[in-house]
Amino acid sequence: MTLFLMGLVVLLVGGYFYSKYVESQLDLDDRPTPAVAKADGIDFVAMPKWKNWLINLLNIAGTGPILGPIQGILFGKVAFIAIPIGCVIAGATHDFLVGTMSMRNGGAQVPKLVGKYLGNGVRKVYNVVIGILLLLTGTVFVYTPGDLLANDVMGLAEGSKGIWIIYAIIFLYYILSTVLPIDQLIGRIYPLFGAFLIVSAVGVLIGIFTKGSAHLEFAGAGYISEHPLGQKFIPAFFITVACGILSGFHGSQVTLVSRTVASEKENRATFYSTMIAEGVIAMIWAAGAMVIFSQGIVPLDTRATLMVGEISKYFMGNIGGLIAIIGVIVLPITSGDTAFRSLRLIVAEELNIDQKVPVKRIGVAAVLFIPAILILAWAKNDPNGFNLLWRYFGFTNQLVALFALATGTSYLLNNGKNYWISLIPELFYTFIVFSFIISDKGVGFGADFKIAYIIGAIISIVIAILTVKKAKKNKDRIAAIVLN
Repeated sequence: MTLFLMGLVVLLVGGYFYSKYVESQLDLDDRPTPAVAKADGIDFVAMPKWKNWLINLLNIAGTGPILGPIQGILFGKVAFIAIPIGCVIAGATHDFLVGTMSMRNGGAQVPKLVGKYLGNGVRKVYNVVIGILLLLTGTVFVYTPGDLLANDVMGLAEGSKGIWIIYAIIFLYYILSTVLPIDQLIGRIYPLFGAFLIVSAVGVLIGIFTKGSAHLEFAGAGYISEHPLGQKFIPAFFITVACGILSGFHGSQVTLVSRTVASEKENRATFYSTMIAEGVIAMIWAAGAMVIFSQGIVPLDTRATLMVGEISKYFMGNIGGLIAIIGVIVLPITSGDTAFRSLRLIVAEELNIDQKVPVKRIGVAAVLFIPAILILAWAKNDPNGFNLLWRYFGFTNQLVALFALATGTSYLLNNGKNYWISLIPELFYTFIVFSFIISDKGVGFGADFKIAYIIGAIISIVIAILTVKKAKKNKDRIAAIVLN
């Protein structure tokens, strides 16, 4: 319990002071924001601060800060300190930087930012990676809420054909949220979704203090436990607990909200503090899973989606547990919809397709849903489909974050600010991403960990040096580029 409480203090207190320092490096002012200067009633729509905060939280908080920590806690109680430190230094800083850079560049999506600050060659690579990530994200966030609805709410048997009806309904909602103006659907229903999210998190937190305070560690284990699948804390933990610490997916989401914020003075609350809130959610569900696992209530290899129901019912009873499950169902749905919306905007920006015309918005969206449906069908037909899908999602998610952190490094360097606040997370996560894909036997090359660590360290140093050199070399070019 002590380490859990310390982690919450690091998140809240550390996040408050570190966010102020990051804010000082961004020189926020009173210039007109894209929501005001480019208002179009579709994507550029000024909304109240509280609504932007809630929408951004629900956008970024998919099942990642729940399913990831549930799996990540198997590495031991070290998760209670790794999550908050990473969230404060890396994840929240990443979101704050990307959101502000987007606003300073007319509400541009990340591909345009990458092209401006790192060059068009890097941008082309990024477009491929972010396209894959958003498709995987959208698919994962149909799969997980669909299964939770089928198994824990409707009581359908595993493999029931009725699950596809649920998937179809979720896809229909995603289509509508992808093409309708942002304030007509997303802006109106998110407050209701937010209520379910808060109730579920608070309910599990209260249950931890009243029923689980004595079970926040594995018996006989130290800070790091032996993972049941033999995975190493470095790097697998930071791939598994992606969204609770650092998430490249968030870059595609904060750029949506950068188009609805009326004043730059709201940026720290809108972009940084929402990630801290996601970190708190991750901590709560990690602690809930630790209580369940450490008492032997369920086996250690229980699937993460099934663990959601076990944790909810254990701490909140059948009725309260049902509310908590609905809250968890809300999370992926409110990230899946904006994942597809972001992909639509990115494709439209790259191909110069006018999104003010409804038919063109629908046309772009329709093309994007076809591969998502095919990926979902593959994952459901493969017995190990979800596990593979999640690992590919986690790896791609962190790979995408490297591009945004490098872009932030270039942005800060070219504005004479402390670029180490993004370069240090970039160094660490480059090492994590490459050592993971080199060593992992499921989705990677399965090499020895020592070899993976050495290669990962070399690659991370080289990429960091290249990032700084490229930013310095292109300083005049960057200053001349104006993104609209």
